[in-house]
Amino acid sequence: MSFVHSRPAFSLIAGLVIASLMAACGPGATSPVPSVAPTKLVVGLGYIPSVQFAQFYLAQQTGLYAQAGLDIEFQNKIDPDLIALVGQGAIDVGIGDGTSVIPAVSNEIPIRYIATVYGKFPNVVFAKASSGIETAADLKGKRIGTPGRYGSGWIMLQALLESAGLTTDDVEIIEYPDFTQELAVEQGAVDAATGFANNEPVQLELNGETAVVLRIDDVTPLPGPGLVSGTTTLDSKGDAIAGFVAATLRAMEEIRENPQAGLDAAITAVPELASATGQAEILAATIDSWAGPEQEAQGLGAIDRDGWSASIAYLGTLGLVNAPLSVEDVVRSDLLPSGD
Repeated sequence: MSFVHSRPAFSLIAGLVIASLMAACGPGATSPVPSVAPTKLVVGLGYIPSVQFAQFYLAQQTGLYAQAGLDIEFQNKIDPDLIALVGQGAIDVGIGDGTSVIPAVSNEIPIRYIATVYGKFPNVVFAKASSGIETAADLKGKRIGTPGRYGSGWIMLQALLESAGLTTDDVEIIEYPDFTQELAVEQGAVDAATGFANNEPVQLELNGETAVVLRIDDVTPLPGPGLVSGTTTLDSKGDAIAGFVAATLRAMEEIRENPQAGLDAAITAVPELASATGQAEILAATIDSWAGPEQEAQGLGAIDRDGWSASIAYLGTLGLVNAPLSVEDVVRSDLLPSGD
């Protein structure tokens, strides 16, 4: 199945065909034109409504989804629940990264990654600039805070340490299951911590500290969060999903050109953000993470197939791939506007 940028969703095509047929009946025709209901899609975002989802809010509020013949319902779910629900078809489109999608597919959860949202892997290690930490090698012997030994942040940390010939045995891991590791860095309880490029380091700087950020992108290409859908959903609603992808990517481009539009859309969707500090800074860091080298070359949403191949191999070394996988088993790029 191939899609092009201008291809509308199937339901919209059907509506246009019906309207044309009715118009052909002539000016005296009295039969009403049947209305075609938009295709309903349930879209799972992250656990907490946030400015980080500005592109989805903007596409909804400006009618981009409606123009694609879509009726969108947003739900907020934690990542493990979201992946399972997408696989079951209870959610039509969700967000997941390679560290979630690859193990899920290897465990026979029928999902595919269909468009990149974060071209740069957003999980990072951050520290105060005054800590003297500048590279992964500088983490040796340091106290590192993390929410727990699980998920994409933990995988990222292992890969980052491995790039310097280190393991988690070479550092002191301190767990913060309440996600207060940024405060721990700020107060000096730990030397560095895991977090997200568009969250904790931003908060650290808003609180008066200069942050240093260590990213994994140049070490091991871990695919960042992107749009994920179930194989059954793709079979039954492929045109609608393609329309959703195109509308979302268009909103991302508009926000890149005018971040204020994204901020305004987020505040409209989540009014309490109007009184929250640092939202413009968080959005700016989010926009920066949307494009890595592949997206800069091919456009937002582009999928780095070589990066996925490398990630499958790396996750295999961690025992997270239970069956042989190819990139084709986890990725579909034909729903992108370019139809690659």
